[in-house]
Amino acid sequence: MTTTEPTLQDRELTDPASVDDVEWAVRLLAATPTHEGRDRELLRRWACRADEFGSRLAPVPSTARVVERDGGLERMLLARYTSRPPTIELYTDTLALAEELVDARGWRAWYPPGSVRAAALAHEAVHAYFHHGSAKAALKQALNHTVLRVGRLRMAGHVAGAEEVAAHAYARTVCGLGRSPLLLTAALGAALTPPGREN
Repeated sequence: MTTTEPTLQDRELTDPASVDDVEWAVRLLAATPTHEGRDRELLRRWACRADEFGSRLAPVPSTARVVERDGGLERMLLARYTSRPPTIELYTDTLALAEELVDARGWRAWYPPGSVRAAALAHEAVHAYFHHGSAKAALKQALNHTVLRVGRLRMAGHVAGAEEVAAHAYARTVCGLGRSPLLLTAALGAALTPPGREN
């Protein structure tokens, strides 16, 4: 018997909102080099802890200069933080596409006008905060990933991708978004990936 009912994967491609924010975070971690073959439940624990950490961060002031430019679509970038000198690059072409996707998918209640730009700035401000402050060590402790234990002493390990999950959670919280920017990132990735080629 054949069925015309869409598979879960088909539904996720046509409706990325059917995937919850934590699962998008798990997928981000799973796609990050060094996590190949890691237990999915471990990735879920790390994703939840990074999300919680980011959502509890106090407002992070940013002194980085903001530069707006095109070229994000080709690079698949919405925004980027660089440390020398501290700069947040906002890619206006990708921001415009993100706004179009929000309207086309009916997500305006989750991402009010101007919130995509604000979330990109907040997200990159957290990357600057991790780069220059003690928050990176605090995130390591929150993730509870032990790489070395000697008696009662333990060394917390870095979890690749956790800062990205925390930055998305922070942006969602401080900008009052209904969904994580991870959802919008997934939709942008799908829109920018040529048909027949996986992300």
